[in-house]
Amino acid sequence: MKKVITVGVFDYFHLGHLRVFENAKKLGDYLIVAVQDGGCILKTKPDANVLYTTEQRLHMVSALKVVDEVMIYEEVDKTLPETDFDIFAIGGDQNHAGFQRAVKWCEENGKGVVRLPRTPGICSSQIKKQLESLK
Repeated sequence: MKKVITVGVFDYFHLGHLRVFENAKKLGDYLIVAVQDGGCILKTKPDANVLYTTEQRLHMVSALKVVDEVMIYEEVDKTLPETDFDIFAIGGDQNHAGFQRAVKWCEENGKGVVRLPRTPGICSSQIKKQLESLK
């Protein structure tokens, strides 16, 4: 069985997230989605406006039929070595240093890395701005 993992915050859940999951699942037989811990988000982005708690985001993601397993992660480059998977599916915009270290670890340890395309016209930042303008 080929296991695929993808990671993210998945706050302001939208169609782009769902498409990432669907495309990631096509890469294997079993999809693991790692949801970033809310406390960790606020450590790196103290001004972040996180809409849902970690538990709420876990619940929403786990309810999707395309997802086989959900887990919490803090730092992607520390989580991957502790997880059983074959392919790391990431978005094209996931390029910060932690992702760079995670990709390097995958390459050094025989794990596949697949960059998935973004869904045009949809992003969490845009949704946040639209919601702010409604206030």
